[in-house]
Amino acid sequence: MLTCCHCICSLEDLSFLVFLQLQAIMEGGTVHQADASAFRECFSLAWRNPYVLRLAFSAGIGGLLFGYDTGVISGALLYIRDDFSSVDRKTWLQESIVSTAVAGAIIGAAIGGWANDRLGRRSAILVADFLFFVGSVIMASAPNPGVLIVGRVFVGLGVGMASMTSPLYISEASPAGIRGALVSTNGFLITGGQFLSYLINLAFTKAPGTWRWMLGVAAIPAMVQFVLMLLLPESPRWLYRKRRVEEAEAILRKIYPTNELEYEIRALKESVEAEIEEGGSSEKINIGKLLKTKTVRRGLVAGVGLQVFQQFVGINTVMYYSPTIVQLAGFASNQTALALSLVTSGLNALGSIVSIYLIDRTGRRRLLIVSLCGVVLSLGLLSTVFHKTTSSSPAIGRQETARFGGYTCPAYDSAGSGSSSWDCMKCLTASSPDCGFCAASADKLNPGACLISNSTVKDLCHGESRLWYTRGCPSRYGWLALIGLALYIIFFSPGMGTVPWIVNSEIYPLRFRGVCGGIAATANWISNLIVAQSFLSLTEAIGASWTFLIFGVISVVALVFVIACVPETKGLPIEEVEKMLEHRALRFRLWKKGNDDERKNSSA
Repeated sequence: MLTCCHCICSLEDLSFLVFLQLQAIMEGGTVHQADASAFRECFSLAWRNPYVLRLAFSAGIGGLLFGYDTGVISGALLYIRDDFSSVDRKTWLQESIVSTAVAGAIIGAAIGGWANDRLGRRSAILVADFLFFVGSVIMASAPNPGVLIVGRVFVGLGVGMASMTSPLYISEASPAGIRGALVSTNGFLITGGQFLSYLINLAFTKAPGTWRWMLGVAAIPAMVQFVLMLLLPESPRWLYRKRRVEEAEAILRKIYPTNELEYEIRALKESVEAEIEEGGSSEKINIGKLLKTKTVRRGLVAGVGLQVFQQFVGINTVMYYSPTIVQLAGFASNQTALALSLVTSGLNALGSIVSIYLIDRTGRRRLLIVSLCGVVLSLGLLSTVFHKTTSSSPAIGRQETARFGGYTCPAYDSAGSGSSSWDCMKCLTASSPDCGFCAASADKLNPGACLISNSTVKDLCHGESRLWYTRGCPSRYGWLALIGLALYIIFFSPGMGTVPWIVNSEIYPLRFRGVCGGIAATANWISNLIVAQSFLSLTEAIGASWTFLIFGVISVVALVFVIACVPETKGLPIEEVEKMLEHRALRFRLWKKGNDDERKNSSA
């Protein structure tokens, strides 16, 4: 039987051949050629039945909204700081604007399971769209940071519900032969939504209202999906669980060809009845008893651990704060920061496509290992670059500062003879009031001026054709930081970016999949919140270099965790996964190639 990932074209370029050779070395085996005809057969099945594509892409708009609303804030925050002086002065307020959406997503994910079981998948998506729309309108019209945060909470609730409901609806309304490929499009639409958010941010940099347009645009796809979902049916699996058999079978007739319909109806009926007999509904599951079950406990260790490490290796510092990171690397202009951040977002979207192509060829575990090795190297490069940027920032020139009369930074004035040792970084860390660096006009690396940070002084600095810095300092190493960010995304996205969600959809016994998946998703969002709420504070307290070094150390721990605790689930039916977890102990080695052959023989 064709697996979903065989539905991907064969693009055998040099980099992929190198990757496969690395895989072969790790396995101690040989490289097998992919069956190129599998993709053509599988993909043509989807195009022969446009109704299936309509179901998948209509639900997938939820993933697009998920990606857009988590990505758009990174650029909008630059202009929110300009409009609200309190936000510009208070790091905790910036972090709150970002992380309250994540807090909302925790609640949304937690209630999403209940909403899916009680109201249905389609109804849960409609509720998420309503929350997206309301949140977007509130944010776009916010008169102060407090109202803006309220809007972010509404959007977060929608994100949390969409993050688990959209792929669930697609999975339950897709033919088995192309189910994986269609579910994977939801991941692509998430990263595509993040890429779109950067394009929108860049498009509105010169428009009146800037960030209001950036945040308000999300209301449009929410309305579109709401209308499309009203015209689509409920998930046939949910209908079967609710004993609405005739409705479910009518939908299945539109999804499956005639020669497969009878088998699918029988399989669905048996599966649902078995779940009900075993107490598969989330309301009847005892959490304490669940944790005492060896297979479920081991599955949760791997699944929850992957979701936590996905966030703690620092991905959402890049997605939420990439323009800020670019500015920390020495690029002063908001427009430049947004344009350069667009590259990282585009690489993230490309990585999700690469993941669809590689996931069943290389296996989940090996893709994670290669991904984390690259992440460790990238974070090491970023830590080194930011250390060099900090230790070699331009000096403060007394004559340059004196040119601006009464706008000199008070802390610099009061330093007296000690001011001769001041540089840009020391100027930016001064407070009460905050200070900024006005670079020299001829060469931004020459000594500049340390001045009070406000809009008047910023305009004076720009009036003399100088660059104004409040986040990071001019540096000759800034482009190396961009290379480090790009490498981070290139390695993270195909592995740690997508595999944790795939593993969590496979590793639990069918009757526990809903509740365990909800636990793992909630752990992911809680970890997301911790990282989003602490990143800027960490960079202020210990510097960007040490912050990225901490993420690098956590990535090494994550690598050890994957090698020790995460099994390979590629191509295994749920029953085989359960047997494997039942007999498996922690081990610090790669799976032997012979194990794959044994599984194939046992499932044949």
